[in-house]
Amino acid sequence: MKASEPSWDFYRIFLAVLDHGSLSAAARDLGLTQPTIGRHIDALEEAVGSELFTRSQQGLLPTDAALALKPYAETLASTTAALLRAASGARDSINGTVRISASEVIGTEVLPPILAELQMAHPDLTIELSASDNVEDLLQREADVAVRMIVPAQDALLARRIGIISLGFFAHRSYLERYGEPKSVGELRRHKLIGFDRQTAFIRTMLKRYPMFDDISFAFKSDHSIVHHNALRAGIGIGFYQVPLARRDENLVRVLPEIELSLDTWVAMHENLKTSPRCRVTFDALVAGLLDYVKGGVER
Repeated sequence: MKASEPSWDFYRIFLAVLDHGSLSAAARDLGLTQPTIGRHIDALEEAVGSELFTRSQQGLLPTDAALALKPYAETLASTTAALLRAASGARDSINGTVRISASEVIGTEVLPPILAELQMAHPDLTIELSASDNVEDLLQREADVAVRMIVPAQDALLARRIGIISLGFFAHRSYLERYGEPKSVGELRRHKLIGFDRQTAFIRTMLKRYPMFDDISFAFKSDHSIVHHNALRAGIGIGFYQVPLARRDENLVRVLPEIELSLDTWVAMHENLKTSPRCRVTFDALVAGLLDYVKGGVER
């Protein structure tokens, strides 16, 4: 490596400082000392020829040069993580690391039992599960296998359609005992509704299909799907819930069953990974487990 070429460690530290806004927080996250973090940032600034951070009352703020460098550092981080996962297992054995991307609800409520069975069958397999409604790029190897609620559009992906996951309005029995059950959309407007605090793709889909909800107001709002679920299960109000998931809780009651939304569900991975034993067995386990889930089969 030429002397002028910064080490990958410099970029890793740069991203940590960007994320945390301070040298001390980045040091705690990476298990390094604050002086080491500072020296590496100084070395990176010298290598790129620009100041990357300025001090403020809010901590370290990125300069324009830092913001310009950020996407390249993130790409390097994704590539390095993919390289380490690829190197972590032998070609013909089921071991090493597989990174899975899934939505908040699927990742937290549905996949853990499926992955528990997978790891019981293959104890040398390490799972990284990213449960987020942000879509990670399989082509850039931000994840190895993904559960998607849209049709995968990229040509280089191997994809298997799972089917439709239905969503409907549900409420906890304790809520209905207090406020009664709405029998129409008009009555629904008088109830406490759980929703998002900004218009998401899901909300736009709902409004397109059911425009009568355009001016409806929510008594409880959050951007996080799991917060919605916990609020609903706590009896705060009425909200959307996946129908197969609701079957697992006898205290959840469906209201206005004529109102229903659908999530077209897929499992996908980069086609180059189909010969990787650990990725293939993970892909197959997700397909089998999610097919059971969609069909409302035996609880896992």
